[in-house]
Amino acid sequence: MQPNIKTILLLGIFSTSLLSGCQVVSVKNQKLNVSIANERESILSRNKLSEASLNVLSMTGREAKGCMDNPQECVQDLQQIPQIQDEQLLSTASELYLAKAIELESSSACKVSLLSSRKSEEKQKLEQENYHQCLDQQLTLLDKSIRYSYAYMFKTKRAPADRIFDNRQVQIRDFYNQGIAKLVSSYTLRYKPQEVAQQIKVGQTTYQIDFSHYPELKNRNIEQLMSTYNLNFSGLRSITRRDGFGSEFLVVLPEHTEQNSTTKYIINPLAYKYPSGTNPNIHQARYLAATLTAEPIAASSVEDILNSKSFQIKAYDPYKYEQVKIANKDYALAANFSAPYGLWLAQNNLGKSAYLSLIDRDEKLTMPHLYMLEPYNPNKKIIVLIHGLASSPEAWIRLTNDIMGDPVLREHYQVWQVFYSTNMPIIESRFQIYALLTQSFNKVSNNAPAKKDAVLIGHSMGGIIARLLVSQADITQNALKMMNSRQIGQYRGIPVVKERMEIDDIPNFSRAIFLAAPHRGTEYADRWFTKAARKIIKLPGAFLSAMGDVLTQEEDLKDLFKEIDHGLIQNGPSDLSYKSKFIALTEDIQPRKGLKFHSIMGNNTNSQDKNHISDDIVSYSSAHLDGAVSEKIIKGGHSIQETPEAVLELRRILRLHLTELGLYKP
Repeated sequence: MQPNIKTILLLGIFSTSLLSGCQVVSVKNQKLNVSIANERESILSRNKLSEASLNVLSMTGREAKGCMDNPQECVQDLQQIPQIQDEQLLSTASELYLAKAIELESSSACKVSLLSSRKSEEKQKLEQENYHQCLDQQLTLLDKSIRYSYAYMFKTKRAPADRIFDNRQVQIRDFYNQGIAKLVSSYTLRYKPQEVAQQIKVGQTTYQIDFSHYPELKNRNIEQLMSTYNLNFSGLRSITRRDGFGSEFLVVLPEHTEQNSTTKYIINPLAYKYPSGTNPNIHQARYLAATLTAEPIAASSVEDILNSKSFQIKAYDPYKYEQVKIANKDYALAANFSAPYGLWLAQNNLGKSAYLSLIDRDEKLTMPHLYMLEPYNPNKKIIVLIHGLASSPEAWIRLTNDIMGDPVLREHYQVWQVFYSTNMPIIESRFQIYALLTQSFNKVSNNAPAKKDAVLIGHSMGGIIARLLVSQADITQNALKMMNSRQIGQYRGIPVVKERMEIDDIPNFSRAIFLAAPHRGTEYADRWFTKAARKIIKLPGAFLSAMGDVLTQEEDLKDLFKEIDHGLIQNGPSDLSYKSKFIALTEDIQPRKGLKFHSIMGNNTNSQDKNHISDDIVSYSSAHLDGAVSEKIIKGGHSIQETPEAVLELRRILRLHLTELGLYKP
């Protein structure tokens, strides 16, 4: 009996499949983001090793989970396979050790918060021991990961420049940077150091700390030391970073202030003898950007890197160093410039203080403060920023962040921010800020580039103050006439009068920029609702008390005392009225001859007629100054300094300043 045709076909297909085997590979399209993710993601971005490491592990026949649980044993197996290249071994080992450290970091054993006071003393002690053991194990794993990462980057057959476009090199650089970040953070949790140490012990390894590239940190107490990778600042429009080699950190130093330095009002700050010899309201930078690298002290071979008991951590000031030398070659140094600035703003809440000082006469901000935003550098020009009414250094967030983000400006400028109480009489604020800046510049060496050609920038009320800081005028006679005083000659020589009425400039500035500044006052200050607000705003109690003590000591000064809060000496918002005595006294004062100055103002109308242009608070006619090098009108309201157009114009002027000084060639 012959088989039918269907049976024959089935037997043929079956025999063919036996000869060729079952098809196990098929093709399909997948989304581009999936392909890119598979290529670039690693243990840092998912709970899974990178594809590159998984491919290497497949050569051993071991499961990834087992290797992550016991990286030491797995790495030893990899070392026995000659077909695995040096780059594959070193990069995979780095990720395996880092993966185990990350797993421990999230484990219950490494969580000190789980320790409870309700547990017995013996159980607490046991859990504390387990906690320390977990951190010690984590530190050892991170040390291993750093070593393998470093060996991959600098001791393989191919040099870093030979694989500049490799995704794997970027991954290993990230493992290295994160390894340092986690090592320092875990060490801080383990030992809770109160100062930056000269060396640290990690297992059998001693890390020497090298401060030669950041001497400001040597032997300093620290308040906080944190990696910046996990920090996010909602108020900053962008984070200014520099990609490169090294782990990005933020160092917070303790603030040293004299007791009651913020509450005591000093009538004559230029002559006052501060107990410390320095005005305590001049604040050196406390929030510092730092970049750390970890390098072997001897690195003649891969074995040296992996097994040497001596390593070093080098601290770099990223403002002073843009590159780092590794194995006799220069590489870009990583940095996060925004994090210190963002944390300073977040922790000090200056905006709240500004509003409270305006409406609360007992608010402690009475004397102005100066904040340096980076460690003082004698070779960089200084930018001084002065905010406006009811404002604070927060008004300059966008500009300050852009200065940090512009490599040219960051290289040549350092920023000083002035914070003052805007309910003070403007003439008093001008004098106190004059004293503050004069004392600050007096600390600068005469031969230092920072001593001269500084740039002064003021917004709104701060613009008026800025103009008077770079002007020369004697308003004594006119001021006393407004009081109907007959003792002009007698008042003229009295220090408390002379210092405030004989306006002198600060010679350290050679350029000024005024933004939305009501040089001739504003009618906005005389609307019914602003008049009502002006009645609520009072002069600070500390100022009134200190000034009253001086003016009532002598019979001749009692007429001046009567003027306080009644016309000539009144709160800052009232001074802004175009009808005020302050404006009448100061509106015609021009910046000193030879000073270069610029005006930027807003236009929130639909008109181009300069008789009608206004930012809703300050008119063009009030903000305009004859003799400006440039004048820029930008579409927008009174907070014009926050607009991208104004920031671009400020950056243009700052670069122009450098060009004219011969420090920068466009």
